[in-house]
Amino acid sequence: MKTVFTAKIKLQTTPAQFNALRTTQLAYRDALNYVSRYAYAHGKMSNAVRLQEGTYDEIRLRFHLPSQMACSVPRQVGATYKSLWTKVKQNAQARQAGWTRKRYKGLDQAPTYVSPTLTYQYRKDYSFKKEQQVSVLTLAGRIVVAYTGYDQHVSLIHHDAQIGAAKLWYDKPKKQFYLLVSFEIETADPTPEIHKQVVGVDVGMRYLAVTSDTTGRPRFYSGKRLVPRSHHYARLRKRLQHKGTRSATRRLLQVSGRERRLKQDANHVVSKRIVEAHPSSLIGLEQLADIRERTKRKRGKKASHKQRKANAAYSKWSFAELHALIAYKARLNKSMAIKVDANYTSQACPRCGHTSPKNRLGKGLVFVCQNCEHTLHADLVGARNLAMRTLLIRQDWMSTGQLSVALDVSDSEAKAARLKRYAELRWNPDTSPRTSVGGV
Repeated sequence: MKTVFTAKIKLQTTPAQFNALRTTQLAYRDALNYVSRYAYAHGKMSNAVRLQEGTYDEIRLRFHLPSQMACSVPRQVGATYKSLWTKVKQNAQARQAGWTRKRYKGLDQAPTYVSPTLTYQYRKDYSFKKEQQVSVLTLAGRIVVAYTGYDQHVSLIHHDAQIGAAKLWYDKPKKQFYLLVSFEIETADPTPEIHKQVVGVDVGMRYLAVTSDTTGRPRFYSGKRLVPRSHHYARLRKRLQHKGTRSATRRLLQVSGRERRLKQDANHVVSKRIVEAHPSSLIGLEQLADIRERTKRKRGKKASHKQRKANAAYSKWSFAELHALIAYKARLNKSMAIKVDANYTSQACPRCGHTSPKNRLGKGLVFVCQNCEHTLHADLVGARNLAMRTLLIRQDWMSTGQLSVALDVSDSEAKAARLKRYAELRWNPDTSPRTSVGGV
């Protein structure tokens, strides 16, 4: 089994090398915008081959990009338009289903590329040399630059890894270039015998994550210290944007990345602690794709001021990033993360199976089952339900030999069958990893 990682290496450039890389980046961005306008003018084209046929000569002549970069530009623009067309189709389906009334406007005008990040192809645009040096292509030819990076990643790049494409990224506040190198390494194929433990992870705002294994041992990862700071940065950014003066714009540039780095650091810390606390485990994560469209939340004029603030706060926190970091770190720790249905995990009683919104008193942190009066922390209820569903997937894996985690939410019959199986699950406080190994 091959696993993909990304190494962030810091380039130690001279002033001349810095100017060469910066000039190449800006020319690449200008070429992206040119091809984007061409694609929009020709029916919002997403076919990379046709885009290359129509723009290759002009890219070479106007922007002086090397041949490989001139091929990479149409491919990147084509991929952008394909993703936008996918969102248009998803929005049409959501409007038809009545989930939203808003029309997706991503293709109302040609997409504009603001970031100067450019793509390098391995052995064509860049290659690694001895003594921690890398050769990269610029408009003025190749330059050889020394670099530093995480020791484990550098070692893998030079020995065991299969190297792929890279992105040249510029950190504007620090005026520093980084090369983001993707590489693959061979890892052991997952088996039920390797992943003996089962863990459910429930994510949220008040608690960034709550985990529960089959022994019932809970772990809470609080966001009490981080959420107020995140809200502070959001309010500060809003005030500066509303003011709009030159000094406010300069200040906005200074604080632009602080909120993002705050959340990224919190997600890194939480994901690392979760994975280290549960080695060789099958980690169940909530399937949160299209959660805004699938949940019946009040929006717009129908929502109160408090509801709109809650919707805005939830939409800003990066739950997808936390899931991605857990999955990434799990592979390094001989564990594996899978997606599990999130339907009714916070409303279903893990002891008797009774499912009702009334089990959550005022949608707060207390769960009280209206059938058996079982009382528990609401986030822990979600984590335990996820752990049971993950255990069910593992049992199917042992009995069939195939790990089937593909969730077809469009098939109503399949979804109803899955939810019926989930409703039959019951939490047993005496459950242990030993009993979970034997299958159903």
